[in-house]
Amino acid sequence: MKLRIDLAVDSSKEWIDTVMADFDEFLKDHANCERKASAMAMSFVAKYPDRLEIIPELIDTAVEELEHFRSVYEIMESRGIQLTHEIGQDIYVKQLLDKCRSGREERFMDRLLLASLVETRGAERFRMVYEALEDPDLKQFYHQLWASEAKHGEVFVKMALNYFDESAVYKRLEEMTADEAVVLNSLPLKPALH
Repeated sequence: MKLRIDLAVDSSKEWIDTVMADFDEFLKDHANCERKASAMAMSFVAKYPDRLEIIPELIDTAVEELEHFRSVYEIMESRGIQLTHEIGQDIYVKQLLDKCRSGREERFMDRLLLASLVETRGAERFRMVYEALEDPDLKQFYHQLWASEAKHGEVFVKMALNYFDESAVYKRLEEMTADEAVVLNSLPLKPALH
């Protein structure tokens, strides 16, 4: 049983150059992403309270993402950066959500796999940030995030395998990974996680 996702395309050098050129703006977006990730994990609990096998892990993931938010906020505070007043729509996530199927069970599977894809892309990008940073404290922080996000990418695939046939999960994951590559390549460059 394979839990790790192989992304169809790598993030570009232009993306990491854009992030490094305006790291303070990236931190604002990163904080927003952690808040949204925590809320997303809890939304599964709210929408699927009958899926008892995964609720404890969803809660753990939500708490961990909230702890990441607190850590990013502390970094922002130390740099004199304020949180944004509003959390803007994440076009990357919206376009991926638009590709999710509409039936209750199909949408449940797709949302879990989408969460895995988003976390896996986050892990890949946090690795790039870690490798590009020179500040030792920031470097260590992003190294830890890289490991955490990679684990989250696997968690949601594992959750899907609780409820759906392995071949159906991997077939759909392959389709969604191809869609994710198209969406990623269509995004404008900006100092943001997506």
